[in-house]
Amino acid sequence: MESVKDKIIPSYLLLPPGVLADKVREAEEVLKECTLCPRECRVDRTSGERGFCRTGDKPFVSSWGPHFGEERPLVGRFGSGTIFFGNCNLGCLFCQNYSISHLGEGIEISFEKLAGIMLGLQHSGCHNINFVTPTHQMPMILRALHIASEKGLNIPVVYNCGGYESLRSIKLLDCVVDIYMPDFKYFDPEMASRYSDARDYPEVVVAAIKEMHRQVGDLIIKSGVALRGLLVRHLVLPEGIAGTAGVVKFIAEEISKNTYINIMDQYHPCFKAFNNPPLNRRITGREYSDAIRLATEAGLTRIDGVTA
Repeated sequence: MESVKDKIIPSYLLLPPGVLADKVREAEEVLKECTLCPRECRVDRTSGERGFCRTGDKPFVSSWGPHFGEERPLVGRFGSGTIFFGNCNLGCLFCQNYSISHLGEGIEISFEKLAGIMLGLQHSGCHNINFVTPTHQMPMILRALHIASEKGLNIPVVYNCGGYESLRSIKLLDCVVDIYMPDFKYFDPEMASRYSDARDYPEVVVAAIKEMHRQVGDLIIKSGVALRGLLVRHLVLPEGIAGTAGVVKFIAEEISKNTYINIMDQYHPCFKAFNNPPLNRRITGREYSDAIRLATEAGLTRIDGVTA
């Protein structure tokens, strides 16, 4: 992203002519034997087959609008232009948005409609376009983004994902995404398998975050608004299920001590968590304060709401 006369130009507008269209075609080709995410279901989503995410080859959207509950640098004064995509490539049994991710709340829309949503959010003053749970719909997002960019979209895009990302897919997004916002859910493969049906999650998220940081670097904030960079989310879970010590150590030592991280305290039991103790309770104040302590002891200096 560059600045010309104080006008920030998003990465996708700086691509040479034809490159974004090439990326769209490459991404859509993957749908014919889908390996968009690490599950590699290899179904032909263009002919009606469905894999783990239960999604076809058209945008499947739950809701959209200016969002004021995101991290402060995304919200700014006028909100983050958030688009919630239906379904998910993870299987978190405690998902806080389970009606969208598990129960399939949403509607299939056209690429033109999705592009129009982006432009409408920009028109309302939003500082960015925030794609929530985009992983399994990345090709659809790219096509709609291409349409929107040709019609005047000119604000940063945020890739707000669960962290269970194919390295190939993330590399395809190079010079398209301005702000990556992945979750880092677990450090222990056993916990990832038990609660999200993704034993390889820790190794996958580590590789993905390294590539994201390579592309965009540490989070850049100007006048209180994020412009480009990496923002990591980590939800504290009861009894150390999330493996906070390992997560913050990795980020501090292998990414950057200047990484903007939101260590979140809002976990509450949802969906199937009530039948899976200790996830059937909220975290305690002590559990959260211990997580913050671990992050500061690891050397992280930009903790949302604490040191950021």
